[in-house]
Amino acid sequence: MADAVPVDVLDAGDHACLTFSDPDERVDIVAAFVAEGLERGSKVVCFTDSIQPTRMLGELALRGVPALDPFERGQLVMVGSDQSWLVDLPLTGAKMVGILARELGRAGREGYADLRVTMDMCWATRPVAAVEELLAFESAAAGLFADGRLTAICQYDRETFDPITLAFAADAHSKVVAAAAYHDDALLRICRQHRPPGIRIAGELDYSRLDPLRQALAEALRLDDDIHVNLTKLRFIDVTAATAIAQAALTLPRERRMIVTCEGQVATMFGLIGARDALQLRVEQAHDPA
Repeated sequence: MADAVPVDVLDAGDHACLTFSDPDERVDIVAAFVAEGLERGSKVVCFTDSIQPTRMLGELALRGVPALDPFERGQLVMVGSDQSWLVDLPLTGAKMVGILARELGRAGREGYADLRVTMDMCWATRPVAAVEELLAFESAAAGLFADGRLTAICQYDRETFDPITLAFAADAHSKVVAAAAYHDDALLRICRQHRPPGIRIAGELDYSRLDPLRQALAEALRLDDDIHVNLTKLRFIDVTAATAIAQAALTLPRERRMIVTCEGQVATMFGLIGARDALQLRVEQAHDPA
């Protein structure tokens, strides 16, 4: 299996695999992939299953992807599984390759130099589908990527697919895509967020994890204009960690902002340390796109 790479370092012609357990993190990576394709003038097709096409458009908009105009012009296409993979049953690996080849040919006829595709593979766990045909597709599709006109991310939910299928899927792709993680264990995950740019923290954060927190904040300060700190899935934060985030915000010049999105006890903690003047604090309900 290839080492995991951030989505923004994918090359033209890559056939990448994204295995995920956090739905927000999955959509963030997909949004970054779609946004880059739209910005560079590629045709972009999203085959979506666990998120309906209209809702996926909304998820892209929530992450600052200007998708509506490209969607109306046909540069961006949203296709549900019932309108693609599951239309003509029984589905075989060869038919799946044919669907992808038709999309590549259509993009060329429409004047696009290349095609970007995201594929939510959750449909393959339905009774009408056969996982072995999905695996046959992953092996047979390699030839479509040879000339660099096609770049794709196949998405596999770790909660849905068995470990053997996930391992095969990872091995069948040239790259594995993942968010850059600064810390990841059973209690806490700190990772890069692409759309909007910043960091995402989930779990429980205290003084013992200040080093990866400061590393993540320092990279966001270096890379991003406005820094978004997504804490909607953070259950607990102590005074020391909340203070470290507020202190990082105070180092920003006047024209830049740190926007912290959180809820409940976490929002209360920022209020208790008097951080509201340093932060643009958004108190929201937790959001789950799955």
